[in-house]
Amino acid sequence: MNVGKQSVELLPRGRRVALALLAATLLTLLITARMLTPDVHGRGTHEQLGLPPCAFSVLFHRPCPACGMTTSWAWLLRGNVRKALAANAGGALLAMVGMMAVPWLLVSAIRGWWFAWTPSDWATVSIGCTIGLVIALQWGWRLILFQS
Repeated sequence: MNVGKQSVELLPRGRRVALALLAATLLTLLITARMLTPDVHGRGTHEQLGLPPCAFSVLFHRPCPACGMTTSWAWLLRGNVRKALAANAGGALLAMVGMMAVPWLLVSAIRGWWFAWTPSDWATVSIGCTIGLVIALQWGWRLILFQS
């Protein structure tokens, strides 16, 4: 298909459905996070969903890499970036990516071709590794502080 001066490859129907489902899943997570009250201690917000306390934290008396992730989403969706980053910086970045991805995925699914940008393996891996590195660095820092 030609759009303007460039040729655009149509996405297969199955991929379009997958993009729409991914967008719906991300949107559901974002709406759920917005409905939660962020825990004042920076972690434990997930317990409002009926989930148990963090097993890693209970067993080892140390925070896990994901501690504060739900809280970071809840703070970010209230517009408090500082508290979101403090709760879990990697979680806040993941929520930001999710917020940007929802409309992009939906428009791409509806149009049938990638809107504005075609994701590459390199970009996807880079984004994932960056978020993972931020989570690991913050966890390491928390473990060092926990020992003090």
